[in-house]
Amino acid sequence: MAARSAAIPLYWDAVDLDALRARLADASALRPVGTVRAVTGLAIRVAVPSARVGDIVVIRRRGDPLFAEIVGFNGGGGGASPLGELAGVGPDDAVESTGAGLVVGAGAGMLGRVLDGLGRPIDGLDAPKDLVTVPVDRAPPPALGRRAVTEPLTTGVRAIDGLMTLGVGQRVGLFAGSGVGKSTLLGSIARGTDADVVVVALVGERGREVGDFLEHTLGAEGRSRSVVVVATSDAPPLERLRAVQVATAHAEYFRDQGKSVLLLVDSVTRVARAQREVGLAAGEPPARRGYPPSVFAMLPRLLERSGQGQTGAVTAIYTVLVEGGDMDEPIADEVRGILDGHVVMSREIAARGHYPAIDVTESLSRVMDAVVPEAQVQAARQVRALVAAFEAKRDLIALGAYAKGSDPSVDRAIAALPEIQRFLVQPATSAVPLSETAESLLGLAKKYRA
Repeated sequence: MAARSAAIPLYWDAVDLDALRARLADASALRPVGTVRAVTGLAIRVAVPSARVGDIVVIRRRGDPLFAEIVGFNGGGGGASPLGELAGVGPDDAVESTGAGLVVGAGAGMLGRVLDGLGRPIDGLDAPKDLVTVPVDRAPPPALGRRAVTEPLTTGVRAIDGLMTLGVGQRVGLFAGSGVGKSTLLGSIARGTDADVVVVALVGERGREVGDFLEHTLGAEGRSRSVVVVATSDAPPLERLRAVQVATAHAEYFRDQGKSVLLLVDSVTRVARAQREVGLAAGEPPARRGYPPSVFAMLPRLLERSGQGQTGAVTAIYTVLVEGGDMDEPIADEVRGILDGHVVMSREIAARGHYPAIDVTESLSRVMDAVVPEAQVQAARQVRALVAAFEAKRDLIALGAYAKGSDPSVDRAIAALPEIQRFLVQPATSAVPLSETAESLLGLAKKYRA
């Protein structure tokens, strides 16, 4: 049996030739070579000596070689999921194992760049220099190796900074249906945050929306300090799945350099759907609403990779698509139980022309008490209670059936609502400092205190 060779970088064609020669000098002249046995749907059956789950293999098909990843074994053969289109693959095509999993190049040269789901630049610019090779799939940091979340993170959005303040190193879910402004809100946060670096993963997006997000939503200012990883809806499922891991690997690199990193992932739901496609193609049985068990094993491993490190921190916001506002569907329920808070966007609020369409009564930051003064915590609770009191009687108030004086809390809510709305409504292009947001919130709460 031939010895397995050292892994060779796969992230783009232009590599450091000196480094490559050095690695080849240490590698065996022979590599394990096998063959394609069958192709069924999205699954490729291969027979490759010494291949292991997670290894990248190269299929020498007609035309350009095809990269694939070993995702399982059955009956002596391996199941591989392609990292590209299957056209040109045939029986007995040679399959060569690289002996390692997917790696990418990370470094300061990646700032301002746009990458595909496998970490390769797609913006037409030259390949960056002085990059460090990092694995795409890593274990989360140990629980006892994480520092506590003690500092607030500015997002520039008053509704978030005031009523559900995020902490540096916190992980938050942004729950919303389609078309309520979640991508616009992510762009506002990316431009307004005080984090050192922003890493964005756009998974399963329409191709048209990617250009709009880069040029208009993120903008030149936000893009200059960002790494953007894109896997559109037409990308193979394994590439869509790896895109969020590539983005997380870049965020981890900057965190290990002592930076404060903001990781924005849109969306976890599409990542879970990609894992479902890969799992079902590999022969897994469907479990909860068609999702195989591997989906619910993948989510905590992925989401736990962000957070505080020994030096820097990755503050992460993961969007979750909720159909018809169903917060109890499997992916939303699983993600909400893992993360440290949730921001809920409402289609009904969006229909009133209220941006950002955040439902402050349903949203929560589990670390807010630890990162802001007690006075702001109490003010946030008071304002949230006023909004809840008004919403409970909204229909009666709209019909003119509510009698003033029936409920003092509702009376205060009616009086305060115009100022509360002015506080919560904010143009997508503006960013407000955290100190200014806190001052406005304290003044509002003091004015309408019971």
